[in-house]
Amino acid sequence: MDLKQIKELMKEVENSKIHRLRVKDKEGVEIEIEKAPPPPAHQHVAPMPQAHHQTVHPTEAAPKEKEKGHILTSPMVGIFYAAPSPEEPFFVKVGDQVDEDTVLCIIEAMKVMNEVKAGRKGVIAEVYADNGHPIEFGTKLFRIQ
Repeated sequence: MDLKQIKELMKEVENSKIHRLRVKDKEGVEIEIEKAPPPPAHQHVAPMPQAHHQTVHPTEAAPKEKEKGHILTSPMVGIFYAAPSPEEPFFVKVGDQVDEDTVLCIIEAMKVMNEVKAGRKGVIAEVYADNGHPIEFGTKLFRIQ
């Protein structure tokens, strides 16, 4: 694989919806290309448009009863992303049916995108985290009933 082929692959990945590509040639040379993640929320950038998405932040119209169901908390410190990219819809919204392997969000930590799965069957009852915002270990992310 020569430099020209690698540059062509990089360009194709950048201009596509692919986030990561791994290629191995006949000689056993392996190359992995990954798009840079969106900038962290603490930098001064325009907010991600969310006009066609349901807001992730729950409204506090009335005092809550004791929260029923399972509270899924963050397994790490990072940036919470509710969608795979700014152009795509959120992974889940309130009312969605999920199972153990349903991806609920991505947490970016040290430039690595970590998928967070539901781990159980149920219905998304509440979403606590805001898209593109930093979260701490143990931060409430979702309530699953």
